[in-house]
Amino acid sequence: MKRLSIVKLDEKYCDYLRKFDNKVPYNFAKKKLRPFVGVLFEVDKFKYFAPLSSPKPKHLKIKSNLDFLKIAGGKLGAINFNNMIPVTDNNIIHIDLNKKGKNINEEKYLMLLKTQLYWLNRYVDTIYNKAKKLYDKYIDGTLNPAIFKRCCDFKLLEKKCKEYNRNK
Repeated sequence: MKRLSIVKLDEKYCDYLRKFDNKVPYNFAKKKLRPFVGVLFEVDKFKYFAPLSSPKPKHLKIKSNLDFLKIAGGKLGAINFNNMIPVTDNNIIHIDLNKKGKNINEEKYLMLLKTQLYWLNRYVDTIYNKAKKLYDKYIDGTLNPAIFKRCCDFKLLEKKCKEYNRNK
């Protein structure tokens, strides 16, 4: 059975990709309480990282669509598939969700990540199908133009991912 995991990404890798595609999200590693975390899964021979958003009031109002999935109706945040980027194991930093937080805010954040991961793994097929459908429609040119404009350039980033990791 497919299982999802929540990981962080290497900041230098994200910075490298952003040189070629300005839709690659910024890695907020400098903010201890808000690291750049996302869900890791596979699409067409590549591991992909899709960034997670923490819950915001706007998530309750926004509709889920092909490039955006509300987690638990938005109560637990959202997944931004339009910003998914290819990764290798070299670019991933695993998060220990079982560690003890250093303070109450870190404890709350770790609990949010655990709750998100539980929900995500309950809906793993939905997540894989949505990511694959977005990817396929992007690649074959049948994606809604408004969504297309919001997406990272998956094929270009796959090429840059290989180049970056070949030198590692």
